[in-house]
Amino acid sequence: MSEEKGRVTALAVAHPVVVLLIDDQKIIGEAVRRLLKDETDIEFHFLSDPTQALAEAERVRPTIILQDLVMPEVDGLDLVVRFREHPASRDIPLIVLSSKEEPTVKAEAFARGANDYLVKLPDRIELIARLRYHSNAYIAQLQRDEAYGALAAELHEAASYVRSQLPAPILAGPIRSAWEFVPSTTLGGDSFGYFDVDPGHFAFFLLDVCGHGVGPALLSVSAMAAISQRTLPEVDLLDPASVLGALNEAFAMEKHNLLYFTIWYGVFDRATRTVRYASAGHPPAVVIPAGGAPVELRQQAMPIGVMGDASFPAAAFRLPPAATVYLFSDGIYEVTRPGGEEFTFGEFMDQLASVASSGGGPMEILAAMRDIQNSAEFEDDVSVLALKFD
Repeated sequence: MSEEKGRVTALAVAHPVVVLLIDDQKIIGEAVRRLLKDETDIEFHFLSDPTQALAEAERVRPTIILQDLVMPEVDGLDLVVRFREHPASRDIPLIVLSSKEEPTVKAEAFARGANDYLVKLPDRIELIARLRYHSNAYIAQLQRDEAYGALAAELHEAASYVRSQLPAPILAGPIRSAWEFVPSTTLGGDSFGYFDVDPGHFAFFLLDVCGHGVGPALLSVSAMAAISQRTLPEVDLLDPASVLGALNEAFAMEKHNLLYFTIWYGVFDRATRTVRYASAGHPPAVVIPAGGAPVELRQQAMPIGVMGDASFPAAAFRLPPAATVYLFSDGIYEVTRPGGEEFTFGEFMDQLASVASSGGGPMEILAAMRDIQNSAEFEDDVSVLALKFD
């Protein structure tokens, strides 16, 4: 049995067909019990006191409710509404039982939230068919909810693992760092890092794997570790073109479930204040000089893993004093305004410059973009890394 089939089977076992009949006439309860007694997959419960209906439904957790319309102390149509308003029973299918066929009563029952209407007592074959039909739909909904919950927990665990692998912020020294990592609800493949290659050179990068889920997240961490832990074979970490070429060979998409990633990688020379950099399909790094206009450090090349013989040309830029370099994933600027208008990269550059000029950093950039889209949630992972070079 496959793991997926086993999971579905376990969910089905966890949710058998459970019938709760609410009727003040015990003879009706006994009659329905006899109709269902040979059905081994159906669990039957009967309640003759309608005032306890909500509590009994919460206790029994039925997959289908059969409910009489005419009962002492409780109006049947009002009880339908109370079932629909109660959190424990609002989604449970409900079949109204009536002593006769009345179109106006039937219409009112449906209007108040009933799923079906039967004149009692129905034929055994019809009753069982309807019980199974409505229960199976509800059980399928429960299975989807449980599967989604399990997936959400898995994604949360993966996001926590990715965060644990990210470098600690550098709070003091000639190079300082600050960053924000906000995984989306579906988790993408963002990660980043920085480290001293040797006493004179400081490397930094940010990458983004295509797709969403645990697979892209783990590939992202693997690529991040390959760079930061220097496990790429025959690579010169001072040469961005060499690093991206080695990544392209190590992470060919046909060997990694057709996943590829973009990356921006740079090396800062402490003596000359020069940054040598290369990019593979990634948004440019942005230099914010003290009191100056933003500068994009952009290089064009194919993403990592897409083409085996791809080349990754490098370029160089001399950082002015007290400059800040921003790296980010495209999730930060690919947002939509409440009216449906897409935010452009040029507008993001203006926003970034405005936040930086007022002394803000990654946290303030996130806040500004949340205001623009009028939502705290982003559709994709968002990573923003700021490095201040004094």
